[in-house]
Amino acid sequence: MKKSGGSLLVHALEQVGTEFTFGIPGVHNTEIYDELNKSKQIKPILTTHEVGASFMADGVSRTGKSVGVCVLVPAAGITHAASGIAEAMLDGIPMFVITGGIRRDTGRAYQLHDMNQELLTKAMVKGYFRPKTHADIIPMVYEAYNLAISGVPGPILFEMPGELQLLHGEVDEIQNYTPPIKTEHFSEEELDKAVELLLNSKKPGLYLGWGAKECSSSSTQIADGLNSPTATTLQGLSVFPANHPLHVGMGFGNSAAPAAVETFKDCDCLLAVGVRFSELATGSYGMEIPENLIHVDIDPEVFNKNYPARVTLQGDASEIMPRLLAKLKEKGFKTSDNEIKNKIAKLKKEYFDSWTKKKNDKIVSPGFFFKSLREHLDDDALIVADDGNHTFLTMELMPIYKPGGFISPSDFNCMGYCIPATNAAKLSNPDKQVVGIVGDGALLMTGLEAITATNQGVGVIYFVFSDGELGQISIFQKIPLNRKTCTVLGEMKVKGIAEATGAHFVEINNDFEIDESIMSALELSKEGKPVFVDVKIDYSRKTKFSEGVIKTNLQRFPLKDKVRIIGRAIKRHTFG
Repeated sequence: MKKSGGSLLVHALEQVGTEFTFGIPGVHNTEIYDELNKSKQIKPILTTHEVGASFMADGVSRTGKSVGVCVLVPAAGITHAASGIAEAMLDGIPMFVITGGIRRDTGRAYQLHDMNQELLTKAMVKGYFRPKTHADIIPMVYEAYNLAISGVPGPILFEMPGELQLLHGEVDEIQNYTPPIKTEHFSEEELDKAVELLLNSKKPGLYLGWGAKECSSSSTQIADGLNSPTATTLQGLSVFPANHPLHVGMGFGNSAAPAAVETFKDCDCLLAVGVRFSELATGSYGMEIPENLIHVDIDPEVFNKNYPARVTLQGDASEIMPRLLAKLKEKGFKTSDNEIKNKIAKLKKEYFDSWTKKKNDKIVSPGFFFKSLREHLDDDALIVADDGNHTFLTMELMPIYKPGGFISPSDFNCMGYCIPATNAAKLSNPDKQVVGIVGDGALLMTGLEAITATNQGVGVIYFVFSDGELGQISIFQKIPLNRKTCTVLGEMKVKGIAEATGAHFVEINNDFEIDESIMSALELSKEGKPVFVDVKIDYSRKTKFSEGVIKTNLQRFPLKDKVRIIGRAIKRHTFG
């Protein structure tokens, strides 16, 4: 039988469970879009920019039931989408990136968009696929999809040549999809050694990343049985419920909140699950890691990279953690007491209370804002943050209760993520409340994707933390340099952006307006339109994360440079 390349591609995408595609049609992919328009399963969504498409695909992969798919023009579409593709690559998020391709049957040189995309994207994707014949398309889609979801998940690039789209070709059969079989790479002896280390330790601790998202129940039971304080990475903020009495927040080093710092002192055995001990997660490597480190990860490359491990367990944490829990139960957990839980509760309350001492009638205090937001949202609401100072305020002050309830750019740390990813999270979870928290600088990058939400009838809320600066970098500049070089934004009216994109607008100018404005935004979002909330935020107080990172990095400088940097800071702050 003869089929078009587009129809074969769409069939394969349907087989792997695709719900949405994101992108912009052009001369090299119109045939694909025409076939997508016929699909009863897949909804193609037009974005305002390809970077928005890649961030939306990322958001679907993190919060939805399917892998996010981009359908882009070649060359320019790829370079525009590169930030979102690279974010997925470094954060371990599966993504299926499809582009059209030039025609290879004409013999012509210098075709439009003619660029070596395999070479262009080599560092950004797990693999590059380009079918030669129509018969290659379906099996190659399945191969590419399996690569995207296997091992450490990540993006793949699938280039569909123009002649396979425009011309019909012969195929023998239309294959259905078969999921890959998972394998494990550790022994029962290693698992037993991990159990022995945990049960013989005096002060065990848990450190969980995004890789532990699917084993939240096992992690919680292990923490309870060992009476272990439990910290997370930024990306893994939602993998352990913040209302659990053993939850201490992100990290446990110099950049962590007091509950984490105090309860992880003298930790003699650390169970680290789905973490890479990356720079951001560790606060510039400012954490003390005990000798008895048990490291669980699907990627063998992460073991012993930054910190040596006593036991390594390579495999899917969702399969390893239940087995570890069963063995711990067989051996018998220690009798726990409430001392550490009471200490955590006391320190967490004291720290949060320090952010909510007195309401301000001239500006919005972060503590009062997040207190109100948490009270007005459902427990299973989804929170999407961008990259910036607001990210670390959210991390320290906004408790997340359900697995997958918080997403944010992490190791690639790309600004502009929030607005499109918030849209995608709502598309994938239409029955849940979905809110984004974004800085005004990041808003300027992808804020027009709000029109995508308007066009799709998506009722999301974007809380814009407005301070007129690139807040996080401004903080890092101010302390040592007492300068704000290229971090002060021009005048911007969030209300104008809301009007231009067909969104509702609400503003919060001080602490006394917070409750009413948040409730108003939630009601307006029920109309199926996005809502911009302009929050005049007070960034005058630094987070523990910002303080800790500055301190950790300063301590690493040689004495001569340390004296020079401190001397320059004193001089500039004294004399201007």
